[in-house]
Amino acid sequence: MWKAWIENTMLQRVLVDLWLQVWSHGGDMAKVAIILTIVFSVPSVSAFTDHDIQSFQRDIADRPLGERIALWAEKFVGTPYDTDPLGEYVAKKAIVADERVDCMYLSFRALELAMSHTPEEAVFIALDKRFWGRGVIKDGMVVNYDERFQYGEDMIDSGKWGREITADAGPLTYLRGERERNRVGMVSKEALLQLLVGGKISDRVFRSGDFVFFLKSPDKRVAEEIVGHIGIIKREGDDLYLIHASGKKNYGGAVKKVSFREYIRSMPFAGVRVSRFD
Repeated sequence: MWKAWIENTMLQRVLVDLWLQVWSHGGDMAKVAIILTIVFSVPSVSAFTDHDIQSFQRDIADRPLGERIALWAEKFVGTPYDTDPLGEYVAKKAIVADERVDCMYLSFRALELAMSHTPEEAVFIALDKRFWGRGVIKDGMVVNYDERFQYGEDMIDSGKWGREITADAGPLTYLRGERERNRVGMVSKEALLQLLVGGKISDRVFRSGDFVFFLKSPDKRVAEEIVGHIGIIKREGDDLYLIHASGKKNYGGAVKKVSFREYIRSMPFAGVRVSRFD
């Protein structure tokens, strides 16, 4: 079994590399189609098959992008937490590593699958959204993950991760920054709770697919990180839920869907920043 899996994986890497070379040089699309047919006929080990992905992408294609992001995030509920300190996808130099996820990978993958129409298109989007510049695949592996986003604050400040709408969620307060940031604006935990317990929340403030970046107090930071966690909003009528990879690198956990208000009430973070893909 393992020998067959290794052989299939190596074959996929060769074929994907060939496909990328043909596609990037404006090659014959008929050749690209043939290569793709071969690539995706080779069995792979994944939480979702390519058929599963393609089918769900078709099912939700007419939904707004934010809803698609939330629906893809919801697909991961119950998935085990990725305890690899680097992230399994980084350690394996892979784009797709859906068997175990952390909060950053869940954010990456939900957006990539929501923005794309096919599993292979999601790969091309990943090469943009996960990196300061652009990811590079060689021999079926990502060779420049050292140029990836490693801090949540870099994602939101890059401009690649939607429009920041933090100021729409409440009055801004400021925390001390890190790494050439003097300060960072946020909506505090207290202000957010006041909003959430005050009655119906307009979808101008929170809607499905919004990315919530949870900020650490300066005294709780370990490696100059400002963002300590990321989650995705799913709105069901007037109810707000947070879908997030809940766990610790040295312990484990799983992707959960929880009441946003209850999460905010008990969270260890100082406040939030929020971004949206319109």
